[in-house]
Amino acid sequence: MSRHQERNKGGKASGRGTNNSKGKSQARGNAPIQKAAPQASRNATPNPNKGGIRLNKYIANSGICSRREADMYISTGQVSVNGEIINEMGYKVNLDDDVRFDGRRINPEAKAYVLLNKPKGFSVTTSNSKGMTVMDLVAPATKSRIQPVGRLGRNATGLILFTNDDKMMQKLTNSKVGMPRLFHIELDKNLKAEDLEKIKKGLTVQGKKYEVEDISYVDGAPKKEIGLKIRNIGSGIIRTIFEHLEYQVVRVDCVTLGPLTKKDLPRGKYKHLSQQEINNLMML
Repeated sequence: MSRHQERNKGGKASGRGTNNSKGKSQARGNAPIQKAAPQASRNATPNPNKGGIRLNKYIANSGICSRREADMYISTGQVSVNGEIINEMGYKVNLDDDVRFDGRRINPEAKAYVLLNKPKGFSVTTSNSKGMTVMDLVAPATKSRIQPVGRLGRNATGLILFTNDDKMMQKLTNSKVGMPRLFHIELDKNLKAEDLEKIKKGLTVQGKKYEVEDISYVDGAPKKEIGLKIRNIGSGIIRTIFEHLEYQVVRVDCVTLGPLTKKDLPRGKYKHLSQQEINNLMML
């Protein structure tokens, strides 16, 4: 029998030819499928659209436990991704996913704490569609995905903190605890003493109460320059207060954030916080 005839004989699946040709056809046709199926199952990931890292590695990099231990925790349903319990091995996640271990969000990146002395003309946002942003200024500081704590207006200047530490972020943005911030404010005219007292006691604007930590005139400056301390993480409260009393805000500069100051930090520059500065913030 020729080699060509042997190939034709083995490739027929209809059963024509010799008695065992059909059997050979089934064996030759099914064998690759039987071998490939387990291999495909081992390599498949439950989340094929993800291009990140395996969940067990993500957990291990966060310092929670080893990869092997992470697999055990995943299998027992103690890990969630974006609000969904995951118990499948090989699941992949991206760095921007909300991964929680035993209900607590975890992060595999190194913790970073960056303080910027913001210049005018930069938006405090992580969006790429807002023109020049503070993220452009701190981009060289770290590869960690830091974000601003609180806000400053585009034309406001002064201190703003960036971090990827969720625990610190939650603490400093907590409405009851907050982070005291001292602002140097310039108005379009002198602030009347009675208006200063109104602000000190707290103002109600459109049914909402606005309270400040402290307010005073700036020593040695005209009475249109004011020092105002608040715990609110936004700066919109400042314009709301003064516009309600018929003053226009000319300039806003954040001069302290809790225990942090602008000392030795020129406008437009940033620095990494020391361990002592980090500890001081966490004690607020």
